[in-house]
Amino acid sequence: MGKSIEDALDKIKDKDRKIQKFSDLLDSLETTEDKKKHLWREIYENALNDRENANVLFTDVLTQTVGSSSNHAMFGPVMSKYLERMAKSNDQILRLAELIAKEEQTGPSADDIFNQIDEG
Repeated sequence: MGKSIEDALDKIKDKDRKIQKFSDLLDSLETTEDKKKHLWREIYENALNDRENANVLFTDVLTQTVGSSSNHAMFGPVMSKYLERMAKSNDQILRLAELIAKEEQTGPSADDIFNQIDEG
């Protein structure tokens, strides 16, 4: 099996593991409605997908700009958009951590929850 295929499979497994950890965390919230948990799972999964997709696109464009100032000038704004998308995805994950911490006011802090759901 090729290295790139193995890397892709590893990324999928890692993402699935993160989603499962997040689901387990949500399942531990006994007083939270199932609809809210489902929505939060979808938001988390979408944020991970957005971040991963933007990273793939950013990396692809980055390889085309290395050593070429004309390509850098042409693709720089596009690369910036991909970085913004990754930052927005990170912000969504942080916001989820805050919402969950608020939901479990006696539980862990938002930082602790973010660390739990973003461990790699």
